Amino acid sequence: MLDRPTVTAPALDEPFRRGPAKPDLMTVEEAKALDVQTMADLFKDHINPGQFHFMKLLGFNKVKVESAEGMYYIDQNGRKILDFFGGFGSLAFGHNHPRILAARQRFQDEKRHEIAIAFLSQYAAALAKNLAACSPGDLDMVFLGSSGSEAMEAAVKVAERASGRKNCKIVHAENSFHGKTKGVLSLTDSPLYQGEFKLVGNTYKVPFGDLEALTNAIRSDPDIGVVVLETVQGGGGIIGAPTAYWQGVRALCDKHNVLWVADEVQCGYGRTGRFYAFEHHGVVPDVTALAKSLGAGKAAVGAMIARREVYMKAYGSPKTAMIHAQATFGGIGEACITAIEGLNVLYDDDLIGNADEVGAHLLARLKEIKSRYPSIIKDVRGQGLMVGLEFHDFSRTLPLALRPMVAILDEKLKGSLSGFIGALLLRDYDVLVAFTEYNRNVIRLEPPLICGEEHVDQFCDALDALLARGIVSIVKDFVKSQMN
Repeated sequence: MLDRPTVTAPALDEPFRRGPAKPDLMTVEEAKALDVQTMADLFKDHINPGQFHFMKLLGFNKVKVESAEGMYYIDQNGRKILDFFGGFGSLAFGHNHPRILAARQRFQDEKRHEIAIAFLSQYAAALAKNLAACSPGDLDMVFLGSSGSEAMEAAVKVAERASGRKNCKIVHAENSFHGKTKGVLSLTDSPLYQGEFKLVGNTYKVPFGDLEALTNAIRSDPDIGVVVLETVQGGGGIIGAPTAYWQGVRALCDKHNVLWVADEVQCGYGRTGRFYAFEHHGVVPDVTALAKSLGAGKAAVGAMIARREVYMKAYGSPKTAMIHAQATFGGIGEACITAIEGLNVLYDDDLIGNADEVGAHLLARLKEIKSRYPSIIKDVRGQGLMVGLEFHDFSRTLPLALRPMVAILDEKLKGSLSGFIGALLLRDYDVLVAFTEYNRNVIRLEPPLICGEEHVDQFCDALDALLARGIVSIVKDFVKSQMN
């Protein structure tokens, strides 16, 4: 006979429980009260110990954010940290915009519905209508999801199905970043992220911004049916392409019946001074994708927007309608009303125009700083409030006598100078910046679209003061910071 587990009767003063005993769970208040060291320990134990190594190098491990408002984080010591990182473009409205908070509070107070998969959702319908209204041409069919990767998966799938090719191949660019889920990971040009995963095999890579290479690829292979490109490469180091290229892409795709997917997850939503970055070039893709700031800094929202003709070719019949229909959390109520309010704030507060104007001031100030430190800063580029600040390889910043000895280490040292500067900007000047995936010498600047010239000046004054120390002092100061 099998041994049966012993069941212990509950004590008389314990409530009757039908399920398992409650584990040792932290409460919301206990989570709020965690100190920095405990946060670090839990991160290493349960999230990503390898990532913590890099957070420690940059000094991020010493910060506990207690609150955030507008352009600033406030840490455990009451220090205000200017946010020029902006969550990789996720914080168009800064932190805790009052209109966004009020809309979400009304939704909660009225006990509105969240998940309406069985029924029509007024919130999903309204958000889809608004996105169509913001989109040029006949981009008017919307799929709602929860992330940029999900939006790009939907974009690539709808284009592939509508391409008319049985063995459809998809072109993407060198140094592209389209997400880490397995489908779009196949179009993300990173051996690090791709790892040793078994990826989709129907892809073809060309240099970004090279119309001749794209033309040759499409002419040589009639199975190519989709071209997927970031309008501005974020992970590649804030890299754009001229208008002639984009107009050539549009004409080429039209000529060969190829569908063009514009990835605007990071560069869209007003960041470059237009709602979509491709609008600077007078062209309209067949499919595009948004995420990041679409959730107004308070919700996870992504969207694919396609031309109706493309969408209907892919999913237009009752038989095909459910192939890629809304997911469980695509169109969730509070996320949708957050995005609806965000779009209204974007236009009511003229934040796209602000991004254009303040972005021009940022670029002008950075170019002025570059002229004073030409041996440190290699390039300043971007548009609106999506700007890349590229530093020279480490050896180029040193005295002439030291350059030959250090040059052999440049590849291994790539990213070290941008890391030193980013860490010291945070430690000594209360400014947070970001970095890029592929060109590690680039600091990525994507402040909220509410950014004013006074914030630009605060950042640029800090950068100027830091660079004035000279490379040797910067390196020494960084080393000292690691010893504390």
